[in-house]
Amino acid sequence: MNRLPRFATAVAGLAIAATVLSGCLYAAIPPETVASPAPSREPVTDGAPAGFEDFYAQSLDWTSCTGADAGAYDCTTVTAPLDWTDPGAGTIDLAVIRRAATDGEAIGSLLTNPGGPGASGYDLIADSASFAVGTALLDAYDVIGFDPRGVGRSTAATCLDGDAMDAYLYDIPADPRGSDGWRAELTARNEQFVSACEANSGGILPYVTTDNAARDMDLLRAVLGDAKLNYLGYSYGTFLGATYAKLFPERVGRLVLDGAIDPSVSGLDVGTTQAVGFESALRAYMADCLSSNDCPFTGSVDDAMADLATLLASVDASPLKASDGRMLGADSLMTAIIAALYSQDSWSYLTTALSNALSGDADMAFMLADFYNGRIGVGTYQDNSTEAFRAYNCMDYPLDTSQADKDAADALIAQKAPTIAPYWDGVDVCESWPYPPTGVRERITADGAASIVVVGTTNDPATPYAWSQSLAEQLSSGVLITREGEGHTGYNKGNACVDDAVEAYFLDGTVPQNGLTCSS
Repeated sequence: MNRLPRFATAVAGLAIAATVLSGCLYAAIPPETVASPAPSREPVTDGAPAGFEDFYAQSLDWTSCTGADAGAYDCTTVTAPLDWTDPGAGTIDLAVIRRAATDGEAIGSLLTNPGGPGASGYDLIADSASFAVGTALLDAYDVIGFDPRGVGRSTAATCLDGDAMDAYLYDIPADPRGSDGWRAELTARNEQFVSACEANSGGILPYVTTDNAARDMDLLRAVLGDAKLNYLGYSYGTFLGATYAKLFPERVGRLVLDGAIDPSVSGLDVGTTQAVGFESALRAYMADCLSSNDCPFTGSVDDAMADLATLLASVDASPLKASDGRMLGADSLMTAIIAALYSQDSWSYLTTALSNALSGDADMAFMLADFYNGRIGVGTYQDNSTEAFRAYNCMDYPLDTSQADKDAADALIAQKAPTIAPYWDGVDVCESWPYPPTGVRERITADGAASIVVVGTTNDPATPYAWSQSLAEQLSSGVLITREGEGHTGYNKGNACVDDAVEAYFLDGTVPQNGLTCSS
């Protein structure tokens, strides 16, 4: 059995590609002299789950750490239970970074999550706080980045490394696409990957779930000294935030969920909807490309999409050799295309990659695919986002077992995403996962929660607008802001209407008008 792939959904995407492609995304920042950490507030222990009181009562040991602004960043480690049903089952570490409010005394803490699942919230705030959060919120809140369980600097899922990870992500199967041999080779790769995850992750895999991560987030709220949670979640971070609201509606403060995932849809539906969304974004890119002088395609959008399909088929049949010796097949080229579609700011890089590929040069396409995969050198990766992405999804999404549903999804993608369709089908790693999924796909109402703001972008390829509409409708207190435009997520992307509404909500508690529409 196979399941259609889901691409990671993270706010970082290639929206900051200008820095990525010059080699400095999440680059090491030279050590600087930093001020002493700000004091901690007393933990809020009211409502701690029975047996977990000591976790909620822990005092944080903040140390100065390096961020983009010297003196503004403090770091700490929070101890959380491995299993939220058994306080004696062991512990994990959660890595936390705090950027102190610029204006002095903070309104409170503002927790953030960039998505994924598996993207590092710690790195996003350490290296790109002003990208994640607008200036007004940096002034008013202690902005918190953290790596959820299984991710990055926290107790992490660990699988393959070095050349083995390169092979898993980039090697081209020996047998023709769609053949029994092709599927057998992909299945063997998945089994090797999963075996390494089980062997190297220290027993955490069954506990790497969004439900547990949301409970961790309540622990963070408490030990940071906040009676209620203020939270800005992007992409997958909307599912984490909505899950928190489901579990702790009475502790919801000001929540913004930007680029929403619909918690009620199946993994098959997620993959299907993303395929259609990326095809739509690809057509929008192509229309823009055709209006420029450096576009490698000509004619109508349909003509250009047909030529791109020909390029993909050509690379699938005869991979291109990059300067580092790697071979660019259609799967890696598609990953490069997907990566660049997360933000309109990245379209120029896609034009260069496709122009070069048409001339036999694979290097720019690999640069985009490497960014998507977090690869920073031969066998070297900046984080464990690939491992964490699979760990969360395999535990959160029940396996799709109906062949009839799969066939229907294939047919829909072939009809509505014909350029992407040939490269979307694959063998699901979750079929080899060593633990059965514990997550459920259901509507989240969060009855009793304060107003929750959902932001959706009309041609968002990774988290299509319909999901934001659905989540806002599901939530009893949901309020929808619509950003008309391209790209993934809507806040802090240069749309003053969206930014003003979100910031007024966080700063003053002013709830936006439900249905507010913000043009580009």
